[in-house]
Amino acid sequence: MAKPEDDGLSPIFEGQGLHAAGLALLLAACAGASRLPQVRQGQLWGIGSVRWLWISIFAAVALQIYVWLCWRLELHGRHLSRLLGRRAFGLYARGFTILGFARIVSVFVLAFVNRGSIADELLSMKIAAVIVLMPALYLFYSVGRYFTFARAFGSDHFDASVRALPLVREGIFRLTPNAMYVFGFFLLWVPGLWGHLLPG
Repeated sequence: MAKPEDDGLSPIFEGQGLHAAGLALLLAACAGASRLPQVRQGQLWGIGSVRWLWISIFAAVALQIYVWLCWRLELHGRHLSRLLGRRAFGLYARGFTILGFARIVSVFVLAFVNRGSIADELLSMKIAAVIVLMPALYLFYSVGRYFTFARAFGSDHFDASVRALPLVREGIFRLTPNAMYVFGFFLLWVPGLWGHLLPG
């Protein structure tokens, strides 16, 4: 990894070809899945479930691109801090919050729109929803108690003193140092599992 003080734009795109290829494959898989009859059930405000599916996908991709671009711009040359000064992290965090909220809400809306599309194994899905919710809730507790949400947003990319802090090994971080990536996405599984329990 390049050092934070490195200048120039070339490091920003380093290693992103593989990510782009992976994204293309995932989008192709989603396009195929969108043709399944179960996926095409339901609508809200005149918008069908397939469009809601693509809205939720767009929200996820937009958030990932936003974080990648902001983190790389700041890490390699402090471009955001040079442009925005001390407001850089706060403005970035606001954008992250808006896009993150849109991502979560779009998943819940999609689950509601497509509810009842799977009729079998309702009890097992309910149990699965509760199981994946538990570590997600413990993660948010651990972030607030031990890690701080500012650091979770990526303040280490903007502040060298935060980068110098030791790894957190308390709470859920005792299980893995990458707990937010391992357990954070579980929260997005809950509406999909629980949504099928609602009447169609």
